[in-house]
Order: sequence, then structure tokens, then C-alpha cells
Amino acid sequence: MKHLIYFLLIFFSAQAIEAQEIYLDSLYKVDAVKTEVYAEKDGENLIIDLYRPAGVDEKTPLIVFMHGGGFSGGSPKNPHEVKFARIAASQGYTVGLISYRLKRKETGFGCDFEASGKIETFQMAAEDFMDAVTYMHNNAEKFQIDKDKIIVGGSSAGAEAVLNAVYNPDLMFDNSEYSDIKFSALFSLAGAIVDARYLGEEQAVPGIFFHGTDDNLVPYATAAHHYCENSKPGYLILDGSKSIVEKLKQLDTSFLFYSFKDARHEISGMPFEYLPEVFSFLKSIIFKDDKIQSVIYK
Repeated sequence: MKHLIYFLLIFFSAQAIEAQEIYLDSLYKVDAVKTEVYAEKDGENLIIDLYRPAGVDEKTPLIVFMHGGGFSGGSPKNPHEVKFARIAASQGYTVGLISYRLKRKETGFGCDFEASGKIETFQMAAEDFMDAVTYMHNNAEKFQIDKDKIIVGGSSAGAEAVLNAVYNPDLMFDNSEYSDIKFSALFSLAGAIVDARYLGEEQAVPGIFFHGTDDNLVPYATAAHHYCENSKPGYLILDGSKSIVEKLKQLDTSFLFYSFKDARHEISGMPFEYLPEVFSFLKSIIFKDDKIQSVIYK
């Protein structure tokens, strides 16, 4: 009888392991973080902290994530983002958390900072982001990543940089420099772009969006950044998640949009409660080529 019980325990344990899915469940331990310098700009080393599933020899999908902080603070060492990176790596992804030039340390990024300076800030951060992705793309063999499966994301200011780089590239930089880079999906926490009208079929990457309807800093739909009055130097109209999703729907592109009623900018925090749905969406559209257009109201 003891042998039978032992056999059944082994059998059901094996069945449980088989039921787990790569890119959805935590299957791997995570290697120690590895820090790489992807560029040196203005006398500063810009880094990417890499988290990788341990014991995986084949190429993995890559997630590159950009922290928030109003272009004046924040770090890739943020504990919540490190936690996210470790979760994703345990599921089979390689994750890079990046630093970038924080040009608004002294000036801030509110209504008293001129709109032209805000655009320039977006451009510089978007360029840094693309340089980090290019570094990983050019070193795909070294880091054992699948350069055809690159997912990008950001929070708040980081989301603004990523969204503008992906959806408004012609407004951000000379896009010919990055013509070899193709994105599979993006992940935005309370972000916005300069102008959704420039988002066309070529730039229509599937997206995951989290945003509060009463975000007081980054517009939920189309409105002034920080809701500045039009008499202020920092008056700049941006298109937030709702407006981006409406454009993606017109372009017949996949999206997953979590809309939080009455929530403010706290939605820029990492949504750990909803990560299973995030990873399920990514697996469906990237690995199964499904079409999903979903808006979830909270």
C-alpha cells in the first residue's frame, strides 16, 4: 500500500508540473542580476539590469521596462519593478530594467516648464530607450534572446518615453537608425503620447494599458499634460491610454485596456494583481497569434 501511495504522489506531481505553462507560470529559478552599460551619454553610464531564467539554454523572449519618476528621479532598482522582473524571468522571459537620462532633476516637469522642453525630454528619453533595445538586439546571441520577440513597457514618464518611441517614432528621432527593431507588444502604466494621429498601421504594436479616469498628471484620454491651463508655459496636449486604444481599435490591432474609474496617478504602480491576465494576453498574441481587443472597467 505504501508503494501505491508513493507512486500516486509521483504521478500526480508530474501531472501538476505538466499542467504548468511556460510564459504563464513560475517554472524557473532566476539567475543573479547582471548589469550591462548600454550607452554613455553626458558623462553618465546608462545601464540595463538583466534578469534571466536559470538553466535555460535556448533563446528567450525579451521584456525591456523603463521606470517612472517625472524624468527627474526613479531607478531600475525600484523594488516593485525588480519584483516584476523576477516574476517574468521565472516564467521564461529575459527582463531588462533600464536607466536613462533624468534631465528634469532641476527644472521639474509641471506647468511652469515650457512645452518645447517637454517635447525635447520625451525625445531624449525615447532615444535612450531605443538605444537600450538596440544594445540588446545587437547582442542577442550573447544574451540568448529572441530578437523577434521583444516586449517593451514603462510606468508614467517611462511609459511616455516608450509609447512615443513605438507609436510616434517620426516625432521623436531619426527612425531610420532603428529600422531593424521590431516590437511584439508594449505594456503601459499611466502613459501618453504626443499625437495619436501619427499612429499608423506600421506603428500599430499590440498594447496593454492601465490608466485611471481621473489621473491628475498624465491624461486618461486627450487633454493637457498635468492639466495645465493654456496660459501656462507647460501647456501641452497629449493623448492618453483611452485615445490610443481607440486608434488601435480603428487599426484592428490587439489591446488589453484596464480602465479604473475615479483613480488617479497611482495606477502607474506595478499591477501585480493583474499580471496573470497581462501574461496570458502576451502569450495569446505573441505565441498563438490571436486577436484580442478587450476593455475592462474597474
